[in-house]
Amino acid sequence: MIDIQLSALLAGDLEQLEIFLISRLPRLLAILCTGVGMSVAGLIMQQLCMNKFVSPTTGATISSAQFGILLALLFMPGSTLMGRAVFAFVFAVLGTWIFVWFIQHIRFKDVVMVPLVGIMFGNVIGGVTNYLAYKYEMTQALSSWLVGHFSLVLRGRYEIVWLVVPLVILAFVFANHFNIVGMGRDFSKNLGVPYNLVLFMGLTIAAMITASVVVVVGSISYIGLIVPNLVSMFKGDKIRGTLVDTALFGAIFVLVCDMIGRVVIFPYELPIELIVGILGSILFVGLLLYRLKSGRRAVRFFAAGSSPCENTLNAVRKGEKH
Repeated sequence: MIDIQLSALLAGDLEQLEIFLISRLPRLLAILCTGVGMSVAGLIMQQLCMNKFVSPTTGATISSAQFGILLALLFMPGSTLMGRAVFAFVFAVLGTWIFVWFIQHIRFKDVVMVPLVGIMFGNVIGGVTNYLAYKYEMTQALSSWLVGHFSLVLRGRYEIVWLVVPLVILAFVFANHFNIVGMGRDFSKNLGVPYNLVLFMGLTIAAMITASVVVVVGSISYIGLIVPNLVSMFKGDKIRGTLVDTALFGAIFVLVCDMIGRVVIFPYELPIELIVGILGSILFVGLLLYRLKSGRRAVRFFAAGSSPCENTLNAVRKGEKH
């Protein structure tokens, strides 16, 4: 491990500058794009599926992207990272569409039933992926994409994750349409919004964001599930009003998890999938307890319908009356 000193960078040390540009800066940018992308992808899927427990993990999107990468390794062993990314994009989109087709044909859409269908479907895809990997002795080659980590992120090997930026911008542009589609097919038709087109466009955006992250970083669970739920507890469910906050909080969350993974057993590094899994599990249990206790009620620091100024004004008026 090579330490980089800020003083050396400012002094123009070429060796330190080269390490910073080849390794450190790409890693930081990949962390930020991963946090932003996975959080926004989870927010879009939750809004379109009308279920707060749907995410790229529980919607079989990550499993489908891994399956696409395995097929690229099997049929195109000499393919570049971009070639594997194309396979990941195609199968992530197909897997997400099939999952939504399943839940649209469920008669009783219980809040827990929808993510359970996604988890079972994802496990089926994961089982097929593992079977093919063992059969063709590709388990070691596939292992890099089964556990998320940033240790292999270098300049020239991470640029695909930049696709997250235009996709997130596109999601913000169509945020109001996603809100309308999230209210149901009939409501969308009454407002003149093409339900199926917007639904599949939103799911495609979420799937492509997820696939671009999986190709570079690997599988990272819980981000798309936990971050949008935590933000919605404070900001509400309107996607345009929460998308920026979700993206920022997701980037900070992944950055903090990466820092924890690098200092817990220093100088060794824990995979970020492990840190996110531990913190995500704790937050998820707390979220479930809060939902059971308070339902979908948002967290407020002041009385309902009141702000600090209104509270002060009310206190002054009470004093005048006395």
